[in-house]
Amino acid sequence: MAARPVFLSRFATIMTMIGVSVGLGNVWRFPYMMGKYGGSAFLFTYILFTVLFAMPALMAEWALGRETRKGPLGSFYLVFGNRFGKAVGMLLLFTVVVADSYYLVVIANVGFTAAFSLLKGFAGTNMEIYHDLLASGSLQYLISLLVLVISLFVISRGLNKGIAGASKIFVPFFMFIMAGLIIYVLTIPGTPGYLIKFLKPDITAFNREVIFAALGQSFFSLGLGGTFMLMYGSYMRNNEDIPTGAFLTSFGDMGAALMASLFIVPAILYFGLDMASGPGLIFDVFPELFNKMPMGNWLGGIFLLGLTMVAFLSNLAALEVIAGSFNELGSINLTRKRIIIGLGVVEALLMIPSSFYPDIIGYLDLIFGSGMQMFGSLLAIVGLTWGLSKKKVMFQIFGDANKLQSRLFYYWIRWVVPIALLLILISYILG
Repeated sequence: MAARPVFLSRFATIMTMIGVSVGLGNVWRFPYMMGKYGGSAFLFTYILFTVLFAMPALMAEWALGRETRKGPLGSFYLVFGNRFGKAVGMLLLFTVVVADSYYLVVIANVGFTAAFSLLKGFAGTNMEIYHDLLASGSLQYLISLLVLVISLFVISRGLNKGIAGASKIFVPFFMFIMAGLIIYVLTIPGTPGYLIKFLKPDITAFNREVIFAALGQSFFSLGLGGTFMLMYGSYMRNNEDIPTGAFLTSFGDMGAALMASLFIVPAILYFGLDMASGPGLIFDVFPELFNKMPMGNWLGGIFLLGLTMVAFLSNLAALEVIAGSFNELGSINLTRKRIIIGLGVVEALLMIPSSFYPDIIGYLDLIFGSGMQMFGSLLAIVGLTWGLSKKKVMFQIFGDANKLQSRLFYYWIRWVVPIALLLILISYILG
């Protein structure tokens, strides 16, 4: 078996990790979650929970991956034993396979919307044409297949030439686009006032729902789940500083979410549209917004192009987790190339229902989305802190198990963070 690849530089590592985190969860889910759960009350709670819970969980997943130098299958086997560990690993991989099948369709939908905005725009009868084409299962399936083929080509090029290479281009490009759009929107007379009003702290909006929504978003947004970040952690260099990397990734992820909100929120409120429109924000509200904005079709198309690119990086992580995990199995005599081809066939078949019956995506996401992410991350933390020695855990994260902050962090990650995850899971199931 070939030597395990590692990231060649800190820049490549951080751009790849941010690329996993930043995606539809930031630009699509975050703004409508703010609109639904009290605006600034949700925002400030989300930032607090990211620092207190999601960032330590991210460190834990990386530490488990780097200590074992394996993906979910191998890591959970080592910390939980043969039967339970393999069952957990296979369950999480199955979840990723199914979740990525409908995520590929959503990426195709967003990419199509970007192209339509740039080429035709949403004025007049074009809006009806757009929705008819968006509802065309055959067209969206073909676009989804194209996204899948490109994705498989990128991961076939390997960690540094493929995944990290794409991340080093796409993430800065997305940040550059967002910075320009923020400047543009805030120069429209009246929009800064809407943003200030929206961000004004509102203590009355702070309640139990806001707490659990913000806590769930902090984990969902970072891409935690015992899969993506665990696998990429196994590719981290031995001298990579995990706390620094987690800080940069978490704040890069939060920064992307905030930048998206600084563009979306004032624009939507200024033009009198609905911030709390939920999942329909991209495909219903955005086209209407771009039609009303000056130069909106071009600006909207560029924005959606950037969104397609960062969503594509999250999809790369999903495919790499699956291909990389099966590539580690010594019991199957398959090359990585054959695994990637087989993965492509499976995903191409699984994409069919989501392409032709898009209403099922919401139901699939309830089963294979956020809830399974919480479950997987909880298992990764428990596996790290209960399946490995305290000395190994602290050495991976801090390089020194004797410092006071190392010991305090260990008990925080062993007890407090799992309890927070368990509460999210319970609220998710009951909600």
